[in-house]
Amino acid sequence: MMKIFVGNMTRDIGKDTLLTLFSDYGTVEDVTVLIDRINGEWKAFAFVEMPNENEAWEAISALDSKEHFGHVLCVHQARFQNNDRRDNRRFGGRRHSDLPELTN
Repeated sequence: MMKIFVGNMTRDIGKDTLLTLFSDYGTVEDVTVLIDRINGEWKAFAFVEMPNENEAWEAISALDSKEHFGHVLCVHQARFQNNDRRDNRRFGGRRHSDLPELTN
């Protein structure tokens, strides 16, 4: 299973369009197009999940840096951040490390 990042899309590309585009290279399990919480518009990127890694690499090499729908797409294997900002929450007040050093 491989999750693929698709960036620099036009905002009028939908799930069905991406599904059709990536299906030319193999089986597509899921397509996720993110929507901005504030204005409700589709963001200019999406994620495509393909169960077969060989087919996924074929799609990446065929579609990356190629023009589709009027934009040059950025297509690569999705990278996951280990330090997700939501996991680094601080609870409570200021910590000693946050205080400036005192000089006398």
